[in-house]
Amino acid sequence: MLPTWFAKKDSAATRIKDRSQLRVGIPKVLNIWNTHQFWVGYLRALGVASENIVFSSDTSEEQNRDFGKGRGTVDCCYPVKCMSGHYGELIFGQKKKINILFSPMIHSLPSILHGHVVDTVTCTRVMAGPENIKAGFLKERDVFAENGIVYSSPFVSLGDRHMVTEQLYSSMKDVLDLDLEETKRAVQAGFAALDGFTAKARAHSREILAWCSENNKPCILVLARPYHMDTGIGHEIEGELQAYGYPILWLQYLPDDKDLLDWIFAEDLRAGRIKSPLDITDVWTSSYSSNTNEIMWGAKVAARCPWISCVIRLSSYECGMDQPTYTPTQKIIEATGTLFFKFGDLDSTKPSGSIRIRVETIIHYLAKYSQEIMARKLALLPAECPLPLPAAAATRGEPAADLGRHDATPSQL
Repeated sequence: MLPTWFAKKDSAATRIKDRSQLRVGIPKVLNIWNTHQFWVGYLRALGVASENIVFSSDTSEEQNRDFGKGRGTVDCCYPVKCMSGHYGELIFGQKKKINILFSPMIHSLPSILHGHVVDTVTCTRVMAGPENIKAGFLKERDVFAENGIVYSSPFVSLGDRHMVTEQLYSSMKDVLDLDLEETKRAVQAGFAALDGFTAKARAHSREILAWCSENNKPCILVLARPYHMDTGIGHEIEGELQAYGYPILWLQYLPDDKDLLDWIFAEDLRAGRIKSPLDITDVWTSSYSSNTNEIMWGAKVAARCPWISCVIRLSSYECGMDQPTYTPTQKIIEATGTLFFKFGDLDSTKPSGSIRIRVETIIHYLAKYSQEIMARKLALLPAECPLPLPAAAATRGEPAADLGRHDATPSQL
């Protein structure tokens, strides 16, 4: 079947192209974690059946041992190193073989902050990760060719939507026998799927905050990069905390509703410190990196949002992109007394014992200080809250808890 797909065709006329039997394997790594819906929508629009879009499993030591051993490359970034196991699983670990291993090099990302920052590019090490890892499967022989697999790694700037059609057409036209018009339709379908998923996730986050507000309960924000959602990289630390009954919000899906953001940043907007609730120039001027920008913005939201009483910061071992942000994010968050806990230098080994001890410590501080933190931050915000307050407080027109002002002012955040 594959020679038919990739051979040159004599006629340039529009043809009915049946791609329903093609199996496409996608390593579930790096920025695939927050762009996966684009790729699913894109491939489905091209006729690839949903059941034939195959993602690798979450990262694990078993995955690397069984499928990635001996194919690693020199890189101190564990989220990049572990890609070998994902590639190997898709090549060797499928009962029904894949035809294409699809691992895009994502140069820029869609972002809530687009237009308010200098750029939304990705970490260069992460962007080039696919080419780095590919070398481990070519250094002795072409493992892809031996297994009848076409390797495809298009360079794509998802943060610059007007460029994506041409990028994917030029890099995928021979792989999938594409024409420009169907590529355009597929890209539109991809962005529609991604935007729809993101909107739904943000709406759910608002529902969580509304529940916390109405019931006077705290929640926890995870400040991390998208791939820390991988249970083998983030080690399910947020799951350990959620087991104690605390709702979890992820930075990538914080609500973006205008009424809520205008309320949270009301004082900053009034004082002219920022031009928009999505403006981070007051705390971060070198705003080129998409994930770094969002981490800084998430810290600002957490410092102001009353029901986020605790922030968990996750970072992988020797992450050069994260290191300059450690101190600024901590200072921003703690300026209003919001709890801040950092799990840094995460690697392949899950330190279960130390995680358990730290989780117990976090739960203790949440139980002891959350009500005070929520009351303090509510006192710093306008009275007209866009989320439902507890009935008793709403009747009196004041927050439910005993309010006490904190020494911090919004200018310190």
